[in-house]
Order: sequence, then C-alpha cells, then structure tokens
Amino acid sequence: MSNPLLYLAGLPKFNEVKPEHVSSAIDSLLTEGRALVESLATATEAPTWENFALKLEDHSDKISRAWSQVGHMNAVVNSPELREAYNDNLAKLTDYGSDMSQDERLYAKYKAIQASAAFASLTATQQKIINNEVRDFKLGGAELPEAQKARFKAVSEELSKLGSKFEENILDNTNDFAHYVEDVADLAGIPADAIEAAAEAAKEAGKAGYKFSLQFPSYMPVLQYGENRALRETLYRAYATRASEFSKPEWDNTNLISDILKLKKEEAQTLGFKNYAELSLATKMADTPTQVTEFLDTLAKRAKPYAERDMQELTAYAKKLGIEDMQSWDVGYVSEKLREDKYAFSDQEVKQYFPESKVLEGLFKVTETIFGVQVKKAEAPLWHTDAAFYQINDAAGKAIAYFYLDLYARNNKRGGAWMDEAITRRKKADGIELPVAFLTCNFSAPVGGKPALFTHDEVITMFHEFGHGLHHMLTQVDEYGVSGIKGVEWDAVELPSQFMENFCWEWDVLRHMTSHVDTGAQLPRELFDKMVAAKNFQAGMQTMRQIEFSLFDMRLHGEFDASNPNPSGPQTALELIEQIRDEVAVVRPPKWNRFPNSFSHIFAGGYAAGYYSYKWAEVLSADAYSLFEELGVLSAQAGSRFKDEVLAKGGSRPAMESFVAFRGREPSMDALLRHNGMAI
Repeated sequence: MSNPLLYLAGLPKFNEVKPEHVSSAIDSLLTEGRALVESLATATEAPTWENFALKLEDHSDKISRAWSQVGHMNAVVNSPELREAYNDNLAKLTDYGSDMSQDERLYAKYKAIQASAAFASLTATQQKIINNEVRDFKLGGAELPEAQKARFKAVSEELSKLGSKFEENILDNTNDFAHYVEDVADLAGIPADAIEAAAEAAKEAGKAGYKFSLQFPSYMPVLQYGENRALRETLYRAYATRASEFSKPEWDNTNLISDILKLKKEEAQTLGFKNYAELSLATKMADTPTQVTEFLDTLAKRAKPYAERDMQELTAYAKKLGIEDMQSWDVGYVSEKLREDKYAFSDQEVKQYFPESKVLEGLFKVTETIFGVQVKKAEAPLWHTDAAFYQINDAAGKAIAYFYLDLYARNNKRGGAWMDEAITRRKKADGIELPVAFLTCNFSAPVGGKPALFTHDEVITMFHEFGHGLHHMLTQVDEYGVSGIKGVEWDAVELPSQFMENFCWEWDVLRHMTSHVDTGAQLPRELFDKMVAAKNFQAGMQTMRQIEFSLFDMRLHGEFDASNPNPSGPQTALELIEQIRDEVAVVRPPKWNRFPNSFSHIFAGGYAAGYYSYKWAEVLSADAYSLFEELGVLSAQAGSRFKDEVLAKGGSRPAMESFVAFRGREPSMDALLRHNGMAI
C-alpha cells in the first residue's frame, strides 16, 4: 500500500501523489479487475445482486477513486510528466472499459438477473442499476458480431485519445500566449486590481510593464473595460483563434474535429443508430434530435425579438462612443458602458462588495438554511496552496460529506469551472462511505495584499458549481451506480446547479454575503436594486448565443456528415456554424473566429449532442425555484422537498419522476421566460 493512489481507507493523499505512482496503481487495479471479471464470468452459480453485480460495483469504485485523483491533478496542476502518465493510462482504462462493455458473458449475467424471479425483490435502486447496465452493454457493443467488436473498441479508444489531445491543445495554446504592454496609459479604463495583477505577472516573468494572458481573470477586464481598442482586438483575436490554423500547427484542432465526428458517426451507426445525436439521446431525458431542435426553435422564436432589440440598442450606443463599426472585441466594452449608463453601476463597483470569505459564508448560509446542514472548514492533504477542504454535517453535527475547493486561475490549470467526484457515497461492509467532491473555478487570486474579490457573475458561477456539488454530496442512495450524479440523465444534471444560481438575485441572501473590501459596508440596497433592474440586460442576446451553440452541437452530431460532405451544404464544422449563425445569431463574430476549435464541452467534455442540456435544465431549474418564490426564498420546507426528491435520489429514478415528485407536475417553460424578462 505504499502507492497513495491505492489508499482506500480515507481521503486521498494528494501531498504524496507523484506521476510515477500512476502506472503502477492503474496496472495493479486493472490486473485485479481482469481477474475478477474472469472469475465472475466463469462462475457456475446463478448470478445475483450480491454475488455478481455488487462485486463489479466494488471494483469500479476502486478504479474510480484512483483515477479521479489522477484526472483532477492533470486538470489543476498539469505537468509534462503527469500528462504523459495520464494519457498512457487513459488508453489502458479505455481498453479495459471496452473489453468489459463487450463481454457477452457479463452481459448475459446482467440479463439473467433482470429476468430472474429474484429481480422483483431487489430495491428500486438496485433494479435501476441492473436496467442501466443492460442498456449500457448494448450501447457498449456487447451485441455486435465478433468481427465488428474489435473495430468498435478501436474507435472508442481513438475517441478517448482525441478528446484528451483536443483539451491539451487548448491548454497549451492558452498557457503559451503572453502580451506585454509597456505604457500604463494604454491600459486606460482597466480596473486597478487587474492592472496590478498584470504588473505582478510581468515581474514574475522577468519583464517590465504589464503581462496579459488568455486566462479569464486577465483577459476579461481588458475586453470589458479597456479603452484601447487595439489591445482589445489583440486579445480577442488570440482567444478566438486558439487551437486553430492561426496557432502553432501542433495545437491545431481542425483535423481533430473532423476525425472525432467521423468516429462518433461510425460508432453510432455500428450500433444501429442513424447518427451520434440519436446515440447520445439514448441515455437522456429528450427522446429524439427532432424534439431537441423543436425545443430550441420554440425558445429561439420567443427570444430572438428581444435579442434583436438588445443588438439595436447596443449598436446605437456604440456610435455614441464613436465606434461606427462595432466588432466582436467591442461588444463587451460597449455593453459595460451601456449598462453603466443605463443602470448607473459597473461590475467593478459591485465586485468591491464580494470578498471571497463573505461569498463563501453567504453560500454556506443559504445551503445550511434551506437544506438543514452545516458547512465547516476542515483539514486534508491538498495538491496546491490555493486549495482548501470543507466538511458538511447534518443538523445533529454528524459528517455527511466533504469537498475540496480550488478557486483561482493559474498556469497549468484547465480553464473554466466544474465539479467532479472524488469519492462516491455508498454502503460498504463497515458502514456508509461518505461522498467527496472537487469544486474548481478560475477566479482572480488575491492581489496587492487584498482578499480575492469576485464579480457578481463569478458569485453566480460559485453557486452553480456548488449546486452540482450538492447533487453529489447530499445523495442518500447507498448503491454506487446511481449515487449522487451517477446515472442522472445528462440533460438533467444541470438542474441543481442552475437552481442554486437563483439565490444570487435575492436581497435577503445577497446582503448577508457582502462587505466592501475597504470600508466593510454592506451592499447598499440602492445598488442591489440597480443590479436586479439590469439582471435581464441583454438576456435575449445571451439566450440566442446559447441556442446557437446548442443547435450547432445537435446538427453537427445529427445532420452533418464530416466523412461525406453534402456538395450543396456545409463542408466543414466551421461552415456549419456560419450557416447556423445566418439563422439565429444577432452578434456575428468575424470570419476568422474559430470557436469550434476550442468548444471542448462537445469535443472533450461529454456534452456531444448534449449542449442543449443547459437550456433544457434551465427550464427545470426556473420552474423548481418558482416553488421557493411561492413558499419563501429561504423556505426550509421547500428546501427539504428539493433535497429529498431531487438531490437525495440521485440517479436512482428517472429525472422527470424526481422533478414531478418535487413540483407536483411536469415542468413548464413559463418560469424561465419570466425570469429572463421574456414572458408574454
């Protein structure tokens, strides 16, 4: 047990894990796994939950615990050695997973359990796991003729490699970029803390002046506040062309996109689906690609008039600022100026009221009030000095979950914000193993002796990711396969996260999580009222942007054929998104924008033919929150129902059943449109 990745008796030993531990741990686990599979597959006794399914779950959990540590560290403290170890072992795990999913002997035993008289005596949760396994064996190629299995496995392994490479290219390109500004006069309009951070970054790099990167805390203040239009264009161009033919050839994702699409279509058609969109929806709430596109089209019809009005207002205001030909690198800047003019406040003004400690205190207070739990700081081995560790207790003070928090952007850390599983709740021989989550963001680190300050958008992001974490941590499911977010349909996964965002717009919540960084004063009610008045500022434009991405994703994996382009239709993914922009976009990026090349959600992040989930789940979350609007924003009664019927149930029953059990009816789009100021 000298390898920390094989330690199962407690929390991960992040202070001990090194790249050289990865291969030995994974090799050991896979050898053990293959021996277990052979033993179970050749056993002559009738398969049951206890003698078969549970044993496979036990081993899946062991692999997951080890690999989650490797994957997390690869994302947040990336290094050449760790990356090599990650990719080498990702290939081994993919190979192992393919062999498992195609093993007809295992498949036959799961079907035997499903067909047995004893199946009726299993709990509903255990039945759900068995049913999921039977479905997933079909989707994993278990029913394919022997001649096709090898090719199907090769396709799965290649897709895994290509997805990892896609993400690496974006990270490498992002890390590589640096733009230095010598004269502070060129930084007019940019907030003082962002300028100070740029000066510190330049000093750290051994250069004079100010260093700007494509990390969001460096990039966004320039695009939002920088008066220097040429500087805005320089950073926008670098960001919008990442991992494309405009970057280093070895980072260009163009061919990877084509290769990924071809392989996904082959995978789907091998299984008898017309396209990958159909395969993707086989495990989601939505039934067909047509149902998804009709949902998006309906939403687009409601939102587009508002988006066009937003754009007309923005274009007119740009001309007042002397910008006759507003470009993509002007949109954020002009929008911020318009908002300041229209609502008499700026994001930068609001940011001074949200120091990290008060934001976390407020987030935890909401969680404690509506869900009846307690959140406390705790101690555990960590991977970086930025990270922290917390414990969640029930009302009686008994530990029920834990989470890690890593909030600041830095080099060698993947961009964006996410929640992931470290340990999944499940019942073991010695009791309940408690769930542990990773919560990761990329906010600005403390600078100049002041605490980290968050924009209101970043506060919303924090609540969003914590919502995902609560889904994982407050589950009451004891079986591994559907505990927490496991087994939850992908288009329902965003329900708890988007639900939590709503609290960021409530006075009784927000006022308690603010303290001006210099004076300690609470957020003034007058400023809050301005924020609420501006809540739906450009909501139409933002909705249409999400619809654009969602339609691109669904049609890319549905109608578009990368291997046999239609001469009269789009020849490339880039041409397809241009066609979709012709239909729905109100903000038109320049022709050289290479958004698909960094769309890691669908090419590397599990959202392929699933990006619509954000809007789909927004309908669920807005409607779920409407009960809190009826019973009281911090209603413990509503919170208890949400915890019991949605969070606690995890993937143990269909998401629609959980929603109906909570809300008493199926969801309606009305609450979402009302929240976005687009109700008729």
